[in-house]
Amino acid sequence: MNILFIFPPQWVPFQPHFAIPSLMGQFKGLEYNTTALDLNLEFFLRILNKEYLNKSIEEARNIEKELYEFAQKTYRKDFDYDNCDIEIKNKLTKFVMIHQFFQKNEKELPKYPFLISDAINILRSKEYFYNPKLLVDALSLIDKSLEIASLKYAPSKLSLSNFYNQNFQYNFKSIKYFVDDKTTNIFYPFFLEKLDFLKSKKADYIGISINSSSQIIAGLTLSKLLKENTNAHISIGGNYFARITENLKKYPEFFEIFTDSLMFEEGEKPVLELAEYINKKRKIKDVSNIMYLQNGKVKINKKTVPMPLNEMKPISLDGFELDKYFTPEIVMPFQTSRGCYWHKCSFCDHDFGLCYNIKSVDKLIDEIKFLKSEYNINKFEFIDEAISPKYMKDMAQKLLDEKIDVSYFCDARLEPEFTLPILKKARKSGLRMLLWGLESGSKKIMDLINKGVPFDKRIDIMRNAAKADILNFAFIFFGFPAETKEDAFKTIKLIQDNADIIHAYGRSVFTMGKHALIRKDPVKYGVKGKIKQLDEFSPTYSFKAKGMTEKELSEVINVCTSMAMNTYGNNLIFKLVSRELIFLYLCKFGLKEVVNYRF
Repeated sequence: MNILFIFPPQWVPFQPHFAIPSLMGQFKGLEYNTTALDLNLEFFLRILNKEYLNKSIEEARNIEKELYEFAQKTYRKDFDYDNCDIEIKNKLTKFVMIHQFFQKNEKELPKYPFLISDAINILRSKEYFYNPKLLVDALSLIDKSLEIASLKYAPSKLSLSNFYNQNFQYNFKSIKYFVDDKTTNIFYPFFLEKLDFLKSKKADYIGISINSSSQIIAGLTLSKLLKENTNAHISIGGNYFARITENLKKYPEFFEIFTDSLMFEEGEKPVLELAEYINKKRKIKDVSNIMYLQNGKVKINKKTVPMPLNEMKPISLDGFELDKYFTPEIVMPFQTSRGCYWHKCSFCDHDFGLCYNIKSVDKLIDEIKFLKSEYNINKFEFIDEAISPKYMKDMAQKLLDEKIDVSYFCDARLEPEFTLPILKKARKSGLRMLLWGLESGSKKIMDLINKGVPFDKRIDIMRNAAKADILNFAFIFFGFPAETKEDAFKTIKLIQDNADIIHAYGRSVFTMGKHALIRKDPVKYGVKGKIKQLDEFSPTYSFKAKGMTEKELSEVINVCTSMAMNTYGNNLIFKLVSRELIFLYLCKFGLKEVVNYRF
């Protein structure tokens, strides 16, 4: 039996996503012929070349000319843009985006197709990647080239870190429209080119991993093409649709058009069961964690206890072309645990669908050794929700005892048990960066979100990490329902006053996840009235808050941006766009040089 696992666009093409290698590992040594394809990487390689970009510019110019008269006739003062037909809206938006792009970039336009090959080579080259000026210029050139590549498909817009269409909505009608709309679907021609190759694999089972909203259009375009043109059982997995299974129950048509089954929550055990069903060794009712169509109705099978991490086989990177990713060294996503050992933060639903499950340190070390010897991987990004102080201490000691040369970074909670001796030991074992959930400078907000860390000790812990030569990356957010401007400014001041040890930060705006604890008692957290799910395929909700207005929130974000510019200046860290790239620079140059580098 032939099995094909596919990772579709759009995701940052810096390393393989963890999902497919983890599934591949579980099939290793079994009777199945299993293949992995990173079509995300292939897609970026397909469009980031001189010929494609030149053709995109030419086609976008022709589209601008074609739409000019249409836009003049249609877009008048009394025109109701918000309520017009989607095709008219797309045409108008497309014209405006193309016209403005050419106006802004006309002089520099010829350089992007000419230099794109050099830019990608800079990201892959150990010699040129570590030249900050060359790297930052290359990243900028690639993002501008992606904007060019997606210009004819406007209002769709592609970047290294996102795929976005301002007219797309998270409902079934919009999904169906944009999957089929060739004028905005940049992925369709690529998948059409790949179709004969995919059919040649003669797969009996094709699994497609959709983990983010940026993958929805591409992933469903691919699944629809494969469902129409192969005899394979198509199964969609990944984090995104697993969050909206109750709403998917109402849409049998989703399964008729896009997939034969949908897998939710942890997949390593269910994929093996589904393979047995397709191989006629199990009944479909005995496959756990899947949804499918039966007699015209959507059926949801029972959940199963996830496979313990200690019983899983190591991830497999067989078939992945590691030298084609856009970095000089692979920073491999890896896990010591799944789920969150705290699991009480009211604002968070990151670990939805995961049971807390921890891997023994001995097994972790064995797997690291395997990845080093089998694939020459020695840099790791632990994608756990958080690594506990005790686990970090034990892991660091084992790495040191066995003299294993690796570098790594991870998320952690600001707990006092992260003492200076533990942090120094971790640094000696290869730890280079810690991503902390700092969240807010307001004690009121920290109490409401129930972070479970001592408010007044957080900076001391980060100071110890800095003393241990570890980079501190802080996550903060604004817009929690009860947050006032005064609360928000406390967060800004906290960053500003401690910029010597908060070396970098990531700012976000609070969104209410469908499975966040705040939904159990929204009034307690400052929510006014009812919360609403505006679109049935959206995993987030809208709400009205007692705290800041939208205008005040916007002002706070602008102040935070100004603070960053004034406090951190033209800092290298803020130019590197991803934590993986910051980490590679830390491994090469060390904390002091990276933090102090200014353009």
